[in-house]
Amino acid sequence: MCHLFASQSPETYETHTRSVRIGGHVTSLRLEAVFWDILEELAADQGMSLGRFVTRLHDEVLELHGDVRNFTSLLRCCCLKYVSGLRPVASGEAPAFDLVAAE
Repeated sequence: MCHLFASQSPETYETHTRSVRIGGHVTSLRLEAVFWDILEELAADQGMSLGRFVTRLHDEVLELHGDVRNFTSLLRCCCLKYVSGLRPVASGEAPAFDLVAAE
């Protein structure tokens, strides 16, 4: 089983830093390439740009919890939730759960 995980391309877990504007401030987020890919897909599924999705998520967490601790970990967990059940089953199908409609 470990071979399945060990044999993946190092590019998938190489970190990349991107600048995003959140709350009027530019900040940098560092995530592994695979997480950026999933976030791009997730944002597209919601009809948003990546920047808009990240900003909206940040704003909603602030509204719900009053602060945002460890935002990059939150983004990774969002990716895991997405691939474990929210991602559309096949190309062209609607997501199992519509994040925009759930507001």
